Amino acid sequence: MEGLPKHLPGFTRCLASSIRFHGEGYQEGYEDGSSLGRIEGRQHGALRGAKIGSEIGCYQGFAFAWKHLLHSDASERDRKRKVLESLMGMIEKFPYDDPAYDKLHEDLDRIRGKFRQLCSLLNVQPDFKMSAEGSGLSF
Repeated sequence: MEGLPKHLPGFTRCLASSIRFHGEGYQEGYEDGSSLGRIEGRQHGALRGAKIGSEIGCYQGFAFAWKHLLHSDASERDRKRKVLESLMGMIEKFPYDDPAYDKLHEDLDRIRGKFRQLCSLLNVQPDFKMSAEGSGLSF
């Protein structure tokens, strides 16, 4: 065995080799695991970000469509428009560029809640679906 004195008894040399190989194996495994973990984490983050972006995009498209449909001055429509404008404002302020934003999930939950409120006011039953083919709202 390299690096060990030749005068050591066989068992001691074997034990020292075992300890050295264990340490080297651990280090190699740790480096490989770290590398694979970063790759897997990046893939998971990209997939999760795409899902959130798709969801927000559907809410935004829904809001734009209803903004053009609600153009009457009736008081009932004023309340709908107010909630609609609030939803659109929340979507505009959503931090798309900052994945480390600490209140990302809280803001997303608020947007979802505002969307549900708007759907209730409009008497619409949306069904947001994520699938392999893409995402979308159905009515």
